[in-house]
Amino acid sequence: MEINILIVEDDEAISNLIKISLNMAGYECKQVFDGLEAFHMITEEDFDLIIMDIMLPGMNGLELMSKIKDLNTPVIFLTAKNGLVDKITGLKSGAEDYIIKPFEIVELLARIEIVLRRYSKNSNCIEFKDLKIYEDERVIKKEGQPIDLTLKEFELMLLLLKNKNMALSREYLLERIWGYEYMGETRTIDTHIQKIRKKLDIADDIKTVYKIGYRLEE
Repeated sequence: MEINILIVEDDEAISNLIKISLNMAGYECKQVFDGLEAFHMITEEDFDLIIMDIMLPGMNGLELMSKIKDLNTPVIFLTAKNGLVDKITGLKSGAEDYIIKPFEIVELLARIEIVLRRYSKNSNCIEFKDLKIYEDERVIKKEGQPIDLTLKEFELMLLLLKNKNMALSREYLLERIWGYEYMGETRTIDTHIQKIRKKLDIADDIKTVYKIGYRLEE
């Protein structure tokens, strides 16, 4: 699974060092050197982790954190401030971790791994077009934005994804998602499929298989 990390650091030399090191570790990275520009990028793109300096032009890290905390994207603060009060302020703002400059790259990589594990970003993720399906968290994101699905809608979509290009009967889908007590109530499947098609905008991808059921095509 590809991990996308945003580096928000106004010191270009430090930013480049972090980027090179993370690329070597297998992470995808983008760089931004201004807090305000970072805010626009974060709201427009989906990142798995943000490494962010506190002292930034345009908008400082604490201000930026207050604006993006509802996105639930983990943040590691990176700063020269080493006072206890600064550290507590950073963590209370919602950051997952706090690293003091100067630092060792190996320490940064270890902290990144811990935070990603905590957020289950290394757990199973299935991608389909512009969708990312996080099985453990039961979350589906479209272009980085969570889509509100019911539990049954999520389970049905996940089952279709795990059986891409295969025709699944309504009876099979009912048995796997709802259990035997719903056998015969195939209208339930049709209703849920219509909702999934609309919510995820994949009407053309979930094909109706005549007299059988449905197939997710890729």
